[in-house]
Amino acid sequence: MDQADDYIFGLVIMNDWSARDIQKWEYVPLGPFNAKNFGTTISPWIVTIDALKDALSNGPTQDPKPLPYLTQQEPSALNIDLQVTLKPAKSSTEHTICQSNLKYIYWSLKQMLVHHSSTGCNLRPGDLIGTGTISGPTPDSCGSLLEITWRGTKPLQLDENTTRKFLEDGDTIKMTGFYQGDGYRIGFGECVGTIIPALPLPK
Repeated sequence: MDQADDYIFGLVIMNDWSARDIQKWEYVPLGPFNAKNFGTTISPWIVTIDALKDALSNGPTQDPKPLPYLTQQEPSALNIDLQVTLKPAKSSTEHTICQSNLKYIYWSLKQMLVHHSSTGCNLRPGDLIGTGTISGPTPDSCGSLLEITWRGTKPLQLDENTTRKFLEDGDTIKMTGFYQGDGYRIGFGECVGTIIPALPLPK
């Protein structure tokens, strides 16, 4: 744990798109496989971990107490505001569907790295590790449509004519994040992707 900072170069905003209809079928008992491996979008540049030192914050209380090799004494969460917008096809309006914060993740970035490598897994320079869904304590901070819509049972109302249970063809998702310092802001750029229709099967 004391050496983990030396192995984390920086952070990006990442959308590891989930095909929820496939994932629902796969995750009992296997967990998501093909539902997660078809596409990943990241923001345009890396913000170094050194640039985010002032963003260090206390994360959630970890109970039960982690094993000794995962114990951390100093603040290791990062106070980075996150936002997700959804723009339907043929619309110019972006609807904010989530506002959360990186400090809400239960396991710190250092703990994830240490645990991931504890069994001898070979990490290499340039490897990308995702945090998973970052949801906060309020309904507007739920980090995925599956959570926001309560598994599709409560459609999300975008405007008086448009709802969403799941993403549809033509929908554009934009994720942004920033740390607000004293008189300055560090941003990550925009992580943007649009759902396009599946290609027809070859004849």
